[in-house]
Amino acid sequence: MNDFSDLEAELKELRPAAPSHGLALRIERAMVAAVSVTPSAGVLPRPRTSRLNWFTLGLGVAAAAAAFLLLARPKVERVSPSPPIIAASTPALSNNALPAERRLVPEGVTRVVYDTRNEGLVFPGNGAQPVRRLRAHSQETLQWRDRQTGASLRVSYPTEEVELIPISGQ
Repeated sequence: MNDFSDLEAELKELRPAAPSHGLALRIERAMVAAVSVTPSAGVLPRPRTSRLNWFTLGLGVAAAAAAFLLLARPKVERVSPSPPIIAASTPALSNNALPAERRLVPEGVTRVVYDTRNEGLVFPGNGAQPVRRLRAHSQETLQWRDRQTGASLRVSYPTEEVELIPISGQ
């Protein structure tokens, strides 16, 4: 049935020939011979040279200098040699005892939002409908000014606002 069956039968009968005694001797002599005697066809290994990587060295020195400056932190503030001279001082009065024109007047409010996150759906435990929770972090700054002296007072405080928005599934 198969045209190659005769060829396959002949190939199955083939066996490798035994190596000659001379081949075994040559292999043994080659294994005993020194590695340096083996010809290399003119290719010689490059000798290892120690090269200095200037980029890596510069990066290391820069990192060390930055770490030193962060840890040392030299003082750059200037200190006045003598306290300022006050021409006249008046006794402190309470805010209620001041005349109306000398009280602090609100001048402005600033609100800076620096982080807003959508925290996804929240399922209340009381069986109510799901809500989406939005969280915002901000800093509010209030400023008052005394109109007569020009003195100002500024107060800053952080705030966190959580907003729950109902989700309708209609």
